[in-house]
Amino acid sequence: MLENTMFRVTSSPHIRSGETTQRIMLDVIIALLPALAAGIYYFGMRSLLVTLVSVVFAVVTEFVMQKLLKRPVTINDLSAVVTGILLAFNVPSTAPLWMVAIGAIFAIAVAKHCFGGLGHNFINPALAARAMLLASWPVRMTSSAFVSPGVDAVSTATPLEALSLGTMENLPSLMDLFIGNVAGCIGETSALALLIGGLYLIYRGVISFTIPVTYIGTVAILSFIFGGFSPYIAVYHVLAGGLFLGAIFMATDYSSSPMTPKGQIIMGLGAGILTTLIRFYGAYPEGVSYSILLMNVATPLIDRFTMPRKFGEVKKSA
Repeated sequence: MLENTMFRVTSSPHIRSGETTQRIMLDVIIALLPALAAGIYYFGMRSLLVTLVSVVFAVVTEFVMQKLLKRPVTINDLSAVVTGILLAFNVPSTAPLWMVAIGAIFAIAVAKHCFGGLGHNFINPALAARAMLLASWPVRMTSSAFVSPGVDAVSTATPLEALSLGTMENLPSLMDLFIGNVAGCIGETSALALLIGGLYLIYRGVISFTIPVTYIGTVAILSFIFGGFSPYIAVYHVLAGGLFLGAIFMATDYSSSPMTPKGQIIMGLGAGILTTLIRFYGAYPEGVSYSILLMNVATPLIDRFTMPRKFGEVKKSA
């Protein structure tokens, strides 16, 4: 006899999605593949090696931490794989493998599991690891470690560094910036590849366009103003550096970004303002990582003031 479930009473939520964490993370991995392919094409097979080392150490650290903390082992949900790929995308292809391994361990063990694991981390683990690596080994994470694309790769400044130094005549073209034929971290140089991945995630419903569009638009408008009302400078700041990587794949992280559309707009605006201020007036030519991390810290406060009132909630008296 079939059980009649029509009038079964259960607790909320009553509308459920068939999506799983594994499926969402798989979509993110698929979306990152074009940027990985671009990184390998421009910086060589060492980009793949750096990515594999980062992923392996991230997954192993996830397993070890969950065993030590007596939590269910969930390495098959692919979240550690995504963190490993994103960390690799945030380092140069010349980064020592031991340094990449340390970054992956820090991302998973400290930035993720010390705060409760998946869904509880208040900052993006890959960006936290990048900030740690940059503070610990700045020479290996800045201009001296970046190489120009090609077989005879040589150390060179990134486009943003060249722009901050005022060497306008040696700047890469906007087309080179768009396709990724410039010096930079493994996964941040090709705006085209990252845009393809972002459109895929929006199509799949994994992310909303709110944060990426607000973030990138804010940087474009402020760069236009701070750059002397130059459209060229504005477009250059949009395409150069890690703006597309950060706006699409890291500022949209579920556990460290606001939940409401209004909060996501505030997130995009805040990150865009901070990025532009750091780029134009800071000592460091790139500001995406620190901007997103600062807005991650502000996310609980943003959620507090943008969450809609619960149905039936009585307003507290003053």
